[in-house]
Amino acid sequence: MATAHDLVRSAVWAAELAEDEIERARRGFTERSFSKGSYVCHRGDKLDYWTGVVTGLVKISAISRSGKAMTFAGAGPGGWFGEGSVLKDEPRKYDLVAIRDTRLAMLNKSTFFWLYENSTGFNRFLVRQLNERMGQFIATIEYDRILDPKARVARNLSWLFNPVLYPGAGGHIEITQEELGLLAGVSRQVANRSLQALEEEGLLKVEHERITVLDLDRLSKYDG
Repeated sequence: MATAHDLVRSAVWAAELAEDEIERARRGFTERSFSKGSYVCHRGDKLDYWTGVVTGLVKISAISRSGKAMTFAGAGPGGWFGEGSVLKDEPRKYDLVAIRDTRLAMLNKSTFFWLYENSTGFNRFLVRQLNERMGQFIATIEYDRILDPKARVARNLSWLFNPVLYPGAGGHIEITQEELGLLAGVSRQVANRSLQALEEEGLLKVEHERITVLDLDRLSKYDG
């Protein structure tokens, strides 16, 4: 199993950190494991950690007062999330749910703020991350309001290949149809039919618990 030092060095945000900054980050690291279906954090809870996925998959979602469920994003291996809530020192405005067995790397708030106040490289990463995340959340609202289920599956899948938010993804992703359905807000059956249609259109290839994207540009702009 990788050590805390290994996890820090392999993190996408550590690429521009100096050695003393990496060592400081290592001392603020902890790891936790969550079983499939368990909550990492409930909406309204404080979670004083910036959080990254080592293995597994996390759904970032909320349920409105009317009972409507909405998924904002998914976080897979290499992805980090929650910087906005840590910076604002506020309760989480969403639920965090492990949709498969998941191992998380967690950077405590004091170390996060030390890096924020002292590391130029860390701040450059945060600006890129926040910009990409804002674009993702705005796009998700658009998907939910105007796109049909197949297009929502296509667009949500394309986000999992964003190199800033999901640096662990290459040309394919290990994900089940049930998991993709949870991220896109559709049933497993709808996700299955959508993937079959997208495969027939030459955008991707579906294998057992794996999806290979053949045309990411078309997938990211798919509107049915």
